[in-house]
Amino acid sequence: MAAYVELYMDQGSTFNNTLNITDDLTNASVNISGYIVRSQMRRSYYSANATAQINCNIVDAENGTVIMNLPAANTSNITAGRYLFDVETVDPDGITSRILEGIITVTPEITR
Repeated sequence: MAAYVELYMDQGSTFNNTLNITDDLTNASVNISGYIVRSQMRRSYYSANATAQINCNIVDAENGTVIMNLPAANTSNITAGRYLFDVETVDPDGITSRILEGIITVTPEITR
């Protein structure tokens, strides 16, 4: 089962969030060499289109470290409010797993 978190994204600012993927039973880092990591945010579970594709960059595969990123140019175009998101991995055998899910609250930008 995916872990649940609540994140905040400042509208008009670069969004970065570091994930450390660990085994649920042992809490040891998972080697994600050869994996694909992907993430989307949507207004609701039933939204036909994603509000944003969140970039997921593997920065240390052996230790399961991933940085979720969305540039300021993208966050500027997201309406302030609450969104749902998840993060999935696809292993080298093509098995997809949801590892994280939750809410991203986009806070409104003042300086434009």
